[in-house]
Amino acid sequence: MRGLPVCTFADHLTIVVPVAVAAAVGTYLLTRYFSSRKDSQGRVNLEINKDSAKVVHSFDIEDLGKKAVYCRCWRSKKFPYCDGSHTKHNEETGDNVGPLIIKKKDA
Repeated sequence: MRGLPVCTFADHLTIVVPVAVAAAVGTYLLTRYFSSRKDSQGRVNLEINKDSAKVVHSFDIEDLGKKAVYCRCWRSKKFPYCDGSHTKHNEETGDNVGPLIIKKKDA
């Protein structure tokens, strides 16, 4: 029965140093990658009226008709109206956002 080979301190260094350097570089790169993504992670509106300090839409209740469906995911091509883009957004992100639906009561 053969035993494990005996390694000197120098042998250990030739193994430990490259592994430690690779781990440090990997940690640094992953930290840089995820910290650069942090800025956009909290952002909901990615493209609508980006030149405005705040996006605001106002509608008169009398002009809505029987029903109005508004986007809340900020992905609609017909913004501020919903076009169903939240379905794809939810599948991609695991989110559960849906539209805002405003209806008049039947008299």
